[in-house]
Amino acid sequence: MKMRLISCAAALVLAAAPVLAAPADAGAERVVDAFHDALTNGDAAAALSCLDDTVQIYEQGWVEHTKADYASAHLPADVKFAAATKSSRTARSADVVGDLAYVSSEGRTTGSFEGKPVNSITLETMILRRTDSGWRIVHIHWSSRKPS
Repeated sequence: MKMRLISCAAALVLAAAPVLAAPADAGAERVVDAFHDALTNGDAAAALSCLDDTVQIYEQGWVEHTKADYASAHLPADVKFAAATKSSRTARSADVVGDLAYVSSEGRTTGSFEGKPVNSITLETMILRRTDSGWRIVHIHWSSRKPS
């Protein structure tokens, strides 16, 4: 009887395994880091290569609905901002479920931009999709606030 219960429990765990989240794939996190490095280094083309064509970027109540929208609207300012400020990550979590991954980060950005001081607590969530070409960012949500 005891063996039968153990066998049933093991079968249930194995049956559920495909739907459980897998440990985070370091490749997805590397793409997020490469995106930020590209912005900091002023390499707009490298930043864009991390994004899916259908990426949606939400920031402070605004949205860009595609990579082309981001490239023509917000990307140049993001490159300038990243070059002018210093960002550090204070926490990160990541996970993969099938061909989707999320990377959530908390951080702090300091410095000066366009003559104004910057001192912000930052929150970022990126969702990535595994493609034949590797991980691509399909959604970004950024928000920030002044430290308390």
